[in-house]
Amino acid sequence: MNHKKLVLTNKDIEEGKHREAVGGKWDEIGELQFDWFVKKGLKKENTFLDVGCGSLRGGIHFVNFLEKGNYYGIDINEYLIKAGKIELQKLDILNKEPTLIVNGDFNFGLFNQRFDFAFAQSVFTHLSLDEIYKCLVQIEKVLKSNGEFYATFFEAKNKKYNLESLNDLLYKSKNEDKDPYYYPFSVFPFIIRDLSLTVEYIGNWNHPRKQKMLLFKKKKKNS
Repeated sequence: MNHKKLVLTNKDIEEGKHREAVGGKWDEIGELQFDWFVKKGLKKENTFLDVGCGSLRGGIHFVNFLEKGNYYGIDINEYLIKAGKIELQKLDILNKEPTLIVNGDFNFGLFNQRFDFAFAQSVFTHLSLDEIYKCLVQIEKVLKSNGEFYATFFEAKNKKYNLESLNDLLYKSKNEDKDPYYYPFSVFPFIIRDLSLTVEYIGNWNHPRKQKMLLFKKKKKNS
């Protein structure tokens, strides 16, 4: 579900309807996200950016684990951010001082922070290719050297783009696909070719809706 226009009342949030609004499976997918990053080496002292954090299905686990002030979440929907704050309050972990921002332009610079890890769970699945490119351009600016940005996507193994069609999708907004979007992995090396990022196909990570995992890594600066 694209959450851009989602409206939740205070009663909706009190009744927990925000948990279903982000696709349900609240405990399963929240714990899946957290366990993934622990396996990938997430430490309490790391800074973590949650892109499309929603109502903090995964965020509550990261906030609880990380040192005070090290979790940063951004989402286009103010109602989901409000619901996320209530989730934190229920768990009595608002004192961990997470920073939550409502923004739909991938303006990660608003945090005035550099990140060890970043994550976009079920974000690329709702974005056209030009929007994904904009996200990656902004991620490049805030990742630390050798920092890691994981993102999930729906894979289309039988879809192929040529150079001309990819340029159209990126620069002319002629994307005829519809939400949810499916992409072959081959589009991602293409769109980061001018960025200081590498991309690795990870694939399966036990997501219940078969979303695949990508790893974008900020190239380490030469000493």
